Amino acid sequence: MYPDLSYLFHDLFGTPYDNWISIFKTFGLLLALAFLASAYVLKLELIRKEKEGILKPTVIKEKKTDNNNLMSLVINFIIGFVIGFKLFYIISDFEIFKSDPAGTLFSKQGNLLGGIVIGLLYLGYTYWDLKKQRESTRENQAKVIHPYQRTGDITIIAALSGLVGARLFSILENLDSFWEHPLEQILSGSGLTIYGGLILAFIVVYFYVKKKGIPPVQMMDMAALAIIMGYAVGRLGCQFSGDGDWGIVNNLPKPSWFILPDWLWSFNYPHNVAQQGVLIEGCQANYCRELVPGVFPTPVYETIISLIIFSFLWFIRKKIRIAGMLFFIYLVLQGIERFLIEAIRVNPRYNYFGFNWSQAQYISIGFFFVGIAGIIYLYYKNKNSLSK
Repeated sequence: MYPDLSYLFHDLFGTPYDNWISIFKTFGLLLALAFLASAYVLKLELIRKEKEGILKPTVIKEKKTDNNNLMSLVINFIIGFVIGFKLFYIISDFEIFKSDPAGTLFSKQGNLLGGIVIGLLYLGYTYWDLKKQRESTRENQAKVIHPYQRTGDITIIAALSGLVGARLFSILENLDSFWEHPLEQILSGSGLTIYGGLILAFIVVYFYVKKKGIPPVQMMDMAALAIIMGYAVGRLGCQFSGDGDWGIVNNLPKPSWFILPDWLWSFNYPHNVAQQGVLIEGCQANYCRELVPGVFPTPVYETIISLIIFSFLWFIRKKIRIAGMLFFIYLVLQGIERFLIEAIRVNPRYNYFGFNWSQAQYISIGFFFVGIAGIIYLYYKNKNSLSK
């Protein structure tokens, strides 16, 4: 496993564990790639739907304003100050930062002089840039914005709200750990509850696109493709870092029909970032534990299944004439996938209505039935138009 890139470089080039490159955490990098993959898919669909006339560009008029607004300058000075405050501290105490990047960034420690210097430099640049914009901006200048140009904003909004939702649901699922170590649970990058992220991101993005003139029902279909692709890439982060989102112990002998490599049947997650399992003999790194016996590598299973779901949705996306239908099909497939994978996955169980399921299974059942209800509703609502 590769809790950070120093472990990958050790395997590839024999370099020492936990060197300076260890600040690049594997889970965080693949999470960023997941958002980039989602953004790419979303942009392709926004471009396609505009070409087909489904989406329209919007025209806005930019009014000439006082860009030397004091508040804007104050905010940008604060941003520059925070960057300099932390950056100079990290440079001077890099070993502390390397051992705990998140804790260092959110601590009160920093370099006051560095913060003031960078803050003033950023303030000066901002003043110059705003003055330049003021001179070049015409009164009531019209500007055309194509839907695909909002890809970055949508992605950032979805990413931030998704991370908040994922962390919130994870805390709710592990309240005992939260009360014991609240700050650690809030700042932790592992153990994110994906359904919490999906739910909150959906709500926030829904209102954003509606405000910007993109029909939410069209956005739902595009989001289905973007989400499942991001999910597939994101689960690789769980697998390669070994963040604890693995399956139950698998002591079963590998069946003859299972033609894939042995590690896809049962895996030990050596050097896992969750620091779970037994010590690896002779290991000199910071992450020196592995699982004995091995477990089902469920993150890989989810990546494979998610790519299959994405391929199916991508294939049928142009054949479906009812807006919103693709999204509800996604909900059904995602609900089935997650419900089944939870049967061999490590997660707390809760007894409700006579069922002993995980939080994700209860939510996935909700996804499934909402998806079925949405498909039926849209079909009968558009039945007459389909027959024409």
